Amino acid sequence: MKRRKRNILGIFAPMVIFFLICFSVHAEEGGGGHYMPGATASFIDALPGKPGLAIADFFNYYDASGSGKRYLYGGMIAGNLDVTAYSNTILALYTMPEKILGGYYTMGVAVPYVWADVKGHVHITGPGGATITRSKSDSADGFGDITVYPFMLGWSSLDGELRYDVRLGIYVPTGEYEKGKLACLGKNYWTLEPAVSISYLSSKIGLELTAFAGVDFNSMNEDTDYQSGNQFHLDVTVAEHLPLFGGIIGLGANGFYYHQMNGDSGDGAVLGDFEGYTLGVGPVLSYATKIWGRNLVTEIKWLSDIDVEKRLEGDNIWFKLAVLF
Repeated sequence: MKRRKRNILGIFAPMVIFFLICFSVHAEEGGGGHYMPGATASFIDALPGKPGLAIADFFNYYDASGSGKRYLYGGMIAGNLDVTAYSNTILALYTMPEKILGGYYTMGVAVPYVWADVKGHVHITGPGGATITRSKSDSADGFGDITVYPFMLGWSSLDGELRYDVRLGIYVPTGEYEKGKLACLGKNYWTLEPAVSISYLSSKIGLELTAFAGVDFNSMNEDTDYQSGNQFHLDVTVAEHLPLFGGIIGLGANGFYYHQMNGDSGDGAVLGDFEGYTLGVGPVLSYATKIWGRNLVTEIKWLSDIDVEKRLEGDNIWFKLAVLF
């Protein structure tokens, strides 16, 4: 069992998929920023402590609504929103053989493809200042905002049970964005995300304790003159791992906390500072094994918002598959 646990820890499973569309679940412009709470939370997202290439496929299903609440979407005020979206992201990471400050240096890129349907009531100011409300629905599909990781530096204990790292993600506004649309493929602004992580997985008792924390710094959306506030997010996982079917199965809970640290601003922030907050939790199931001599890990989790302020409320289902070459 000890040998198999270390095989799990040796898997170079990638970071997080970022929900790269302009209607995700947070409180910034469009009801959301680049990062989705709970996306990066378990040992699968930790760096491996060894050189190599990792390729991953992360799939997300998202369903949420905001009955009785108003949000800014594409420069429009919209309410009673219903959002259904799918995203699939291919992530490639490479860890260099040379060490820096005793840790392994990693860089990578994530490319998402998004399908989305958004509907709600849009408030339009007509002649004489009168407000007109009408139903509107939009659909979109295509490539979203690419994420690049120019710097990730990870360390591990001698027995491989404890891993920790510092990292930087940069969200590049490559996805299509159009003012006046509810569903967009990009955010139309840059985000810098410095983050840290720590992950402990015992080879003796199978206990996992993992935490990821990051801060997002956003540039302005020039098309709408909207400056989304900076956000802090913390994801944690507690799980137990046991041998099963020639591999290791893990079962536990994933919790997330998200808090916008300062309000939105700019001429486009007509609803005020719009600071958002969310807290949520859900079950997580993972399985790790070897196939054709390669380390493979999968994970599925279902996360729900349980305490929400100034953001859409809904559910996320994640499926992750990663291979270390």
